[in-house]
Amino acid sequence: MKGSLIILSFFATGLLLGIFRWLPIQWFDSEYSFYVLCALMFSVGVSIGNDPTSFRQFRNINPRFIFLPLMTIVGTFVGVLAVSFFLKNRSLSECLAIGSGFGYYSLSSILITQYKGIELGTIALLANIMREIFTLLLAPWMVKYFGKLSPISAGGATTMDTTFPIIVKNSGKEFGIISIYQGFIVDFTVPFLVTFFCSL
Repeated sequence: MKGSLIILSFFATGLLLGIFRWLPIQWFDSEYSFYVLCALMFSVGVSIGNDPTSFRQFRNINPRFIFLPLMTIVGTFVGVLAVSFFLKNRSLSECLAIGSGFGYYSLSSILITQYKGIELGTIALLANIMREIFTLLLAPWMVKYFGKLSPISAGGATTMDTTFPIIVKNSGKEFGIISIYQGFIVDFTVPFLVTFFCSL
């Protein structure tokens, strides 16, 4: 939990620095965040690669885990369907479009804004940011009560980047490759599913 709060505090600090423009303006249009993310992925990759048991443990994992991304998508849609009953002013297709972001808030919110307007795009942004933050904060609790795959499923498309370190820390290094696989597959579906539901 402590590690999750530290990560969240960095996010909150960055948010405040961005809102109040306390950093040089050229930083906002630069690719610094991309390079930082690459460095983070590199360091985690070295950590996993340096552990000789990681790939051996991965080979021993149940092959059914290949269906984890599909179950993540289906589970998300079931949750969206349940929530949509309480949102009388939003159609099911709009709710499914938001859910199809799977935590990939930057892309999904832009697509939804283009198709459905800024209001729904903002809702998508907030909903998908919340999914990522909840995964970061609650990963230890999820592992304790629901198993080591639960934060991977909860993280959706973010499991190969922003939530990856916290997942590896709580679920174990042997789940790092599954996390990247899940993130890649779910990430790939986002533009197609969001566009599909926005067009209904």
